[in-house]
Amino acid sequence: MDKLKAFESFVSVATRGSLTAAAKAEGVAPAIMGRRLDALEEHLGVKLLVRTTRRISLTHEGSAFLEDCQRLLSDVANAEASVSEGGVKATGHLRITAPAGFGRRHVAPLVPRFRSEHPDVTISLNLSDRVVDLAGEGFDCAVRVGDLPDSSLVSVRIADNRRLCVATPGYLKSHPTPRHPGELPSHNCLTLSSEASQTRGWAFRMPVDGGGTEVVHLKPGGPLDCSDGQVLHDWCLAGYGIAWRSTWEVEAEIAAGRLVEVLEEFAAPPNGIYVVFPQRKHMPLRVRLWIDFLKHHYAQPAFWRGIPAH
Repeated sequence: MDKLKAFESFVSVATRGSLTAAAKAEGVAPAIMGRRLDALEEHLGVKLLVRTTRRISLTHEGSAFLEDCQRLLSDVANAEASVSEGGVKATGHLRITAPAGFGRRHVAPLVPRFRSEHPDVTISLNLSDRVVDLAGEGFDCAVRVGDLPDSSLVSVRIADNRRLCVATPGYLKSHPTPRHPGELPSHNCLTLSSEASQTRGWAFRMPVDGGGTEVVHLKPGGPLDCSDGQVLHDWCLAGYGIAWRSTWEVEAEIAAGRLVEVLEEFAAPPNGIYVVFPQRKHMPLRVRLWIDFLKHHYAQPAFWRGIPAH
């Protein structure tokens, strides 16, 4: 029995709560994971996991052994890193998920660059607009945009994201530029259709009596709406009206002069772009390096304007 591999398999199954998810993360059949666990339990002479068709749970001995295994594997990873070329050498398989539109623009282009720096890491990128169950589906981390729901996941804010009203110079030449959100009903506003997720409408920071501001949501109408944000983006670039889009979608077009921001003084406070992951303790080196890689690129204003890093 390869003890280290058996320890890794045990930790993976225990933290993910599923043989299938652990096997998928490692790229092997669930039966292989099962055999590794059987061999480990036989070697130790104790039951570590209670396995049923519905769920996997730790025994008392398994809980104690899990903490020891996690500490051991972390020590091994740190020892390997300390003697590898350059002091840091990531290995293994990295599984990442991100929202579809954001992921296509701002995650996918970075994946090959990351691997060129860490050639011993293989990477799977999943792009989906549903909220993926990281532990249950065997993902190491996710990139998420916007306010996060309460969860047991650890989150790291790696960039700010604002929502802006934008239009083409051509549209604004033929329509008077709005000076207040209350003027939007007289414009062609390109909105998400009612079945889309943006149910509260467009957010603006408005002055209140007595000083200060508050965030107010408006639902402007228009002759065109769509359930797909990329279509709204394309319609806006074609000059069909004003759209309320995220900076990650329009910053490059604003910098190039293809779009113009309007109602800047009423823009709502930014929300965040985050990396989330199941646990901070004993994080694999490849995951930590990927998070640092994203933070480095996302901290550069040129990145959002579409200027390649040198």
